[in-house]
Amino acid sequence: MSTPASERSFTGPLSGLRVVEIGSIGPGPFCGMLLADLGADVIRVDRSVGAVLVGPNADFRTEVMHRGRRSVAVDLKHPEGREVVLDLVREADILFEGFRPGVTERLGIGPDDCAKVNPRLVYGRMTGYGQDGPMAQAVGHDINYVAQSGVLALIGRAGQAPTPPLSLAGDFGGGGLLLALGVVAAVWEAQRSGRGQVVDAAMLDGSALLAAAFHGFVSGGTWDTNRGTNIVDSGAPFYDVYETADGKWLAVGAMEAHFYAELLEILEIDPATLPDQNDRTQWPQMKKVLADAVRARPRDEWVERAAGRGCVSAMLEVEESWTDPHNVARGTFVDIEGITQPAPQPKFSRTAAYVDRPPAAPGEHTTTALAAWGLPANRIEAWARSGAISQKETVDR
Repeated sequence: MSTPASERSFTGPLSGLRVVEIGSIGPGPFCGMLLADLGADVIRVDRSVGAVLVGPNADFRTEVMHRGRRSVAVDLKHPEGREVVLDLVREADILFEGFRPGVTERLGIGPDDCAKVNPRLVYGRMTGYGQDGPMAQAVGHDINYVAQSGVLALIGRAGQAPTPPLSLAGDFGGGGLLLALGVVAAVWEAQRSGRGQVVDAAMLDGSALLAAAFHGFVSGGTWDTNRGTNIVDSGAPFYDVYETADGKWLAVGAMEAHFYAELLEILEIDPATLPDQNDRTQWPQMKKVLADAVRARPRDEWVERAAGRGCVSAMLEVEESWTDPHNVARGTFVDIEGITQPAPQPKFSRTAAYVDRPPAAPGEHTTTALAAWGLPANRIEAWARSGAISQKETVDR
C-alpha cells in the first residue's frame, strides 16, 4: 500500500522538484509516474470536460500510470485557463506536454509564454515524430514509430510477420522514459546556467535509440536482417522459449559455452549427438532436439533441476510474477487500493522511491493542489466562478 506522507521517514531523490504535467495519454503519463515515484511534486492539469483514457481501462482511479500526483481540472480554451497554468509555471521547475507541435503556442502556454514568467523552466515536449521534420504534424501510434525506426523489423520469428512489442519500445521506453531523463538532465543544467530550455522527445527517435546496439550490428555486418535467425531474436536454439509437458513455458538463455554445456546436462542431451553450438545452418535441427527434450517434463520440474545454474527459468504468467518468491522479497510489485502494479524503481539506499497517492480522477484535487502551490485563495475562487477550473466533488486523498 502507499504510505501516508505523515508516516514516511524518507523522501524520494527528486523531492522538492515541482512539475506541471499537461494531461495526455501514453508516454506523458508514464513520464509523470516516473517523476512522481521518485519524489517530485507533480500536478497533472486535466481537461475540465472530456478527459479520456486510451486502452482497456476506463476508470481513472485504477490507471496505474496516473499514480502519485494530484489532478487539477482546467479549461485550457477558457480565457483565464492559461492564467492558471502560467501561475503554476511560476512555481515549477518542469512543464511537459504531449500535444502536436504548435498546440500549446495557440493556447498561450508554449515555451516562450512560459519562459516569460519563469526563465529557469524546463519545457518538455513529447510527440511521435518530433518538433520539426516533414512528419512533425503527423499523428500515429507506438506501432507506427517502431516501424519507422527500424525496431519492428528486428522482432519476430523466422518466416513470420514482425511482432509488435506491446507499447514498450515507442510509448514507454523510447517516449516517457526518455522524456523523464531529458527533463531531469535539463534541470541539472539549469541549476548551473540559470536558464531553462526545451526538451524535444520523439517516440520515433527514442525507439531508435533503444535499439542502438542492433542498428550498430546491422551497420557493421554482424546481424542478419532476416528476423528470427540471430542469437537473441529466437534464432538460436539456446536462447528461446520452449513448451513444457504441462503446457507452460521454459525460458532458455545459454549463449556462453559453459552455460550451453550446463543446459545440455540439465536436459540430459549428449553433446556428441548435436552439431557445434554456433553452426547456424544446424540451428533449426538443434532447436527441434531441445524442444522435444523440454516437452518431456513439467515446467517447475525443469526449474528445480536447473536451480542455481543461471541458464533456465520459468516463463511466469503475469499473475504468477506477483507472487514469485524473489519478486516478493525484492518488493518488485505493490498493491495499491486493490490494484497490483510494479513498485517504483530503481531502489535507492537513502532516498527511497515510493507511491505517494493512488491515481486521481480528473479535477479531484483542483482547489487543494493549487492552494498547496501557493496560489492565492481569491484567484482560485475567481477561476472557479468563471469556469476556468473545476473541482470534482470527492474527498481529497
